[in-house]
Amino acid sequence: MPTRYREEIAELCQGHLVVTVDRDQCLLVYPLPEWEQTERRLMSLPSMDPEARRLQRLLVGYATDLELDGHHRISLPPELREFAKLERLGMLIGQGNRFELWDEGRWRDQWLVKEASAGERSSELDSLKL
Repeated sequence: MPTRYREEIAELCQGHLVVTVDRDQCLLVYPLPEWEQTERRLMSLPSMDPEARRLQRLLVGYATDLELDGHHRISLPPELREFAKLERLGMLIGQGNRFELWDEGRWRDQWLVKEASAGERSSELDSLKL
């Protein structure tokens, strides 16, 4: 865990994290309280909706409780590493209430290169001022 987040993570969840998968083939890393809220929202989706069930199965099914060790690291189970195609180096990307964990090469190839060539945006994004 990067130094700038360690204190906040310690206060928020005492180092207890939940890691699950994302449809973009990265891992989502949640502080435990944030995951509990997300899981409640996921499980409140209509169970007769096939897309909702698929999302529940994916995110809740792969959810794994992990704890930061004394060096502020987590040890990922092999099935999570395989899902995200994590090789040697990872990129931890802050996303508000969670992090995304990407294989460094895949992050660069998939997002940095594609972002530079992206052309179409939704009207909601066009109105966003950064």
